[in-house]
Amino acid sequence: MALNRRKFLEKSAVTGAGVALAGAVGAPAAQGAESGRKPVKRYSLTVMGTTDLHGHVFNWDYFKDAEYKDAAGNAQGLSRISTLVNQVRKEKGRCNTLLLDAGDTIQGTPLTYYYAKVDPITAKGGPVHPMAAAMNAIGYDAVALGNHEFNYGIETLRKFEEQCDFPLLGANALDAKTLKPAFPPYFIKTFHVKGAPPVKVAVLGLTNPGIAIWDKAYVQGKLTFPGLEEQAAKWVPKLRSMGADVVVVSAHSGSSGTSSYGDQLPYVENSAALVAQQVPGIDAILVGHAHVEIPELKVVNAKTGKTVVLSEPLAYAERLSLFDVELVFEKGRWSVESVSSKVLNSNSVADDPKITKLLKDDHDVVVKYVNQVVGTATATLTTVEARYKDAPIIDLITKVQEDVVRAALASTEYASLPVIAQASPFSRTSEIPAGAVTIRDLSSLYVYDNTLVAKLLTGAQVRAYLEYSAEYFVRTAAGAPVDVEKLTNANNRPDYNYDYVSGLSYEIDIAQAAGSRIKNLTFDGAALDDAQKFVFAVNNYRANGGGAFPHVASATELWSESTEIRTRIAEWVTAKGVLDPKDFASVDWKLTRDGTPVF
Repeated sequence: MALNRRKFLEKSAVTGAGVALAGAVGAPAAQGAESGRKPVKRYSLTVMGTTDLHGHVFNWDYFKDAEYKDAAGNAQGLSRISTLVNQVRKEKGRCNTLLLDAGDTIQGTPLTYYYAKVDPITAKGGPVHPMAAAMNAIGYDAVALGNHEFNYGIETLRKFEEQCDFPLLGANALDAKTLKPAFPPYFIKTFHVKGAPPVKVAVLGLTNPGIAIWDKAYVQGKLTFPGLEEQAAKWVPKLRSMGADVVVVSAHSGSSGTSSYGDQLPYVENSAALVAQQVPGIDAILVGHAHVEIPELKVVNAKTGKTVVLSEPLAYAERLSLFDVELVFEKGRWSVESVSSKVLNSNSVADDPKITKLLKDDHDVVVKYVNQVVGTATATLTTVEARYKDAPIIDLITKVQEDVVRAALASTEYASLPVIAQASPFSRTSEIPAGAVTIRDLSSLYVYDNTLVAKLLTGAQVRAYLEYSAEYFVRTAAGAPVDVEKLTNANNRPDYNYDYVSGLSYEIDIAQAAGSRIKNLTFDGAALDDAQKFVFAVNNYRANGGGAFPHVASATELWSESTEIRTRIAEWVTAKGVLDPKDFASVDWKLTRDGTPVF
């Protein structure tokens, strides 16, 4: 792979020059001058950007087997982005544009899961990944690595990289032994301007340090991920010394300055704004990872006083960010005069038929796969109230995890220990309807490609775990009105960082301050013994420290596997044939206020 990665670094400037030169006649330098003064040479560059595509090629909801729709009227998919890109290139001139992405490309839909696991791209003579095919056809120039690029292991990522006609950038994804970049750190493209020296644009790619936690099973001992600020400070001066007139960073890191993994790493998870503030020499940053829409955010660099423009397009190809960069040639060099950004909405255009035709067969195969019937449900199960009520549909997840772990440890010294399990209400709209149950029904319940881990915890550690989880609820006084839309997500805690724990009975008293909410915690009918040992069935994200839950990341690991929990759920339902709540549902917890149930 070393030759493949070096190919982009060596070829980029030549390729970029060739592309720009071919259109140079259509892109003359704009001239402007005051009377009696020498004309000033100017050049306009447009940088387009997407992020967090998560396998969305079409405006299609595989979990509902229908066109994607939401209340805001958004549309999704690279086929829409392709149309927007074509429009921008037509308006600006293709030779004056750059197309980037900020990561999280190959995970997130049944389409990407299918070509990673069911018909894997790593198999001999295997298929081309649909995201590689689509992005090649659209003509991406460079893509930063996202954390979800590592979800299927390094072999799958390297195969995807091999299939791409553009580099996957990661200046802070280093070989653990040599501490040298394991992927191309940067990409340089040269734009020729009529009557003036060429404009050299450097793109620095940065990924998320949290990969070391979230995908530890794949990267530990192989790759290391230092902080974005540190690596940007190392590379930006190098790019400037190489003659870069414009430096753009594509960063798979949000702008909030916060982290979801607590103090487990010395690096900030969402540090894009910190990079802009601390590292001189950056003109613009394409932001990713946080799944928020930022048309334009201006950050002043603390050392130079210059403004850096940040933009984050909405995930799933719902938006396209546009950076308009204006340059002026004075005193023998190009300098950036101004940068502005905005986002375009993909719901404003139709699908590009070139992309839909290219990937129709891949799409049809996956639609057929997810619509396979694997069982029959005796009742409708839904996540609509699962954030604040113990819902049977989440109990299904914990029951499957308990059964898998119990079977795995049956012949070990831990076989006699009680098994408990965690699960989160990932979605607010999942439903398994009464009647035929398909793979897509079950996939919509567990949307992440998490795998299962067994950890050893004490009763005291479980209690602390539950207290931390209960911080998810907004403190609500006894007798105060309860609005379920305002009851959860305290301190912006996302739904996936709230956990049920099965096998115990407890109350969450939301009238109390965070840290003292867990009441009447019992196991097997008696008050929980802090010294009691439990086998904790937990997803790999949480086991590796995702969400910064206490104790679990440092707890002894008893067992783990690479099969997705989603697949285990499908296997469990297939083996049963009938999905009946009496086989898995139980009321383990409830919300209270001063001992009185909220519901």
